[in-house]
Amino acid sequence: MKLPKVRELLEAIKSLSHRPYTSKFPFKPHQPYPSFRGQPKYDPDRCLGCLACEEICPAEAIAHEDKTSGDIPKRVMIHYTDTCIFCGCCQDACIADHEGIKLSNDWELAFFNRAEAFETIEKELQLCEICGSAIACKDHLKWIAEKIGELSFSNPTLYQSRLKSLGVVDEGIISASKDYSRADRIKILCARCRRETSLTTAPAPVAEEKGT
Repeated sequence: MKLPKVRELLEAIKSLSHRPYTSKFPFKPHQPYPSFRGQPKYDPDRCLGCLACEEICPAEAIAHEDKTSGDIPKRVMIHYTDTCIFCGCCQDACIADHEGIKLSNDWELAFFNRAEAFETIEKELQLCEICGSAIACKDHLKWIAEKIGELSFSNPTLYQSRLKSLGVVDEGIISASKDYSRADRIKILCARCRRETSLTTAPAPVAEEKGT
């Protein structure tokens, strides 16, 4: 048997008077540094459901699912913790003052079942009042209207959704005609239906009289 090296002997002697290199985890919780990049977490009150985090995520660890059926249509934001690389791009891209999703100090992310390695939050969706397709989350429309101020009155979708959130607009108002009418233009519409109503209800051009 070979004799141990001098370095190993010195380390063994130092360990008698110095603190050990290992921590007491799991008997004592580990306290990471304040700048430690842990698991990103959604704030249900601040998140707008705008999908900026999903668009920017390099690992494709964020997805969404729009549930338009039921009494309250919802957008489910999904964060997959097993594929997340904790880069912080989602927090940097968050339009809600970087508060909708933030990095945390949580790092104990082990799972016995990988199918459980995800977290979700739900945001209420605003649907088109003609075709029923998803436009955006109601909180997102409210955020846009507050950002641009009085300019929101140039877009019926923005100011109508804002008035409905304040309880000013009657939800029972329906169109009097099956076809597009001028009243349909003052509704919460998707881009496609907005274009269709504008083209259908546009007045016919008046022919110019030829001079004699």
